[in-house]
Amino acid sequence: MTTTATTSARKKLELAFLLGPTLVLFAGFVLVPIGIAAFYSVFEWNGFGPLGDFVGFDNYADALSGTVFQGAIGHNLIIAGLSLVLQLPLSIGLAMLLNRKIRGRAVLRTLVFAPYVLSEAITAVIWLLMLQPDGFVDQVLRKVGLGGLVQLWLADPGIVLYTLFAVITWKYIGFGIILLLAGLQGVPAELREAAALDGASAWQTTRHVVLPLLGPTIRIWVFLSVIGSLQLFDLVWIMTLGGPANSSTTMATYLIDHGFKRYEFGFGSAVAVILFVICFVFALLYQRFALRRDTDGALTRMVN
Repeated sequence: MTTTATTSARKKLELAFLLGPTLVLFAGFVLVPIGIAAFYSVFEWNGFGPLGDFVGFDNYADALSGTVFQGAIGHNLIIAGLSLVLQLPLSIGLAMLLNRKIRGRAVLRTLVFAPYVLSEAITAVIWLLMLQPDGFVDQVLRKVGLGGLVQLWLADPGIVLYTLFAVITWKYIGFGIILLLAGLQGVPAELREAAALDGASAWQTTRHVVLPLLGPTIRIWVFLSVIGSLQLFDLVWIMTLGGPANSSTTMATYLIDHGFKRYEFGFGSAVAVILFVICFVFALLYQRFALRRDTDGALTRMVN
């Protein structure tokens, strides 16, 4: 009995020693800032001096009822939707192509992944210069006889969001491809060979063998893509500042604009809490309905 109690106490001490520093850092850099933001969000405060008037949930009501913030939420959702509809199939196709034994495969993988290594600031500045009127992109289009496609890429409210999405795709698609390539390594070649022997075409093999086995990786990619789309800030802020006429504003740029540029720290804190709640609810629902079977399967395999 004493030995069992000693063993249990030792395990608890080991867990406390291993998890303690992580929990302290998590609390200090995640939980405490969230609590502080929630506290500030119920005040009308400019960030200087003592807290201003207590306004309760007025900041939340003003944000959610504002047309600019509603548009910002819509822009985030559009980017997330385009990521799923366009980036995902493109990433899967390129990953399957780069998974084949082709000449220069290592070089192609490096070239595809290289943009992801660049910082968001560097990427934004590069594309900001290339998309200027009569810049590199316009000159290339004219050289190849497509001058009719030249647009005010970052100044036209009708296309600026899609221009940003193209830059986002160029920046992040390499990560998705590498992630999917790692998933493809877990697809046994024997299953493909068996499907081919049974008379399955390449498309049928991909649809009924490869994609189902790639499902866990795809679901992880979808989760990371949607969360990243909801938190999008760096590229948009540097390239357009949310303009023109708020046509590319996201929740994060709206937060920074009001919280730091206009010194509305109470209102900005409310926007930050709203953004956190949206991401948190999505993460919980996605974990519950999409990732649960993957994690349950992993735990089952570990136990067995």
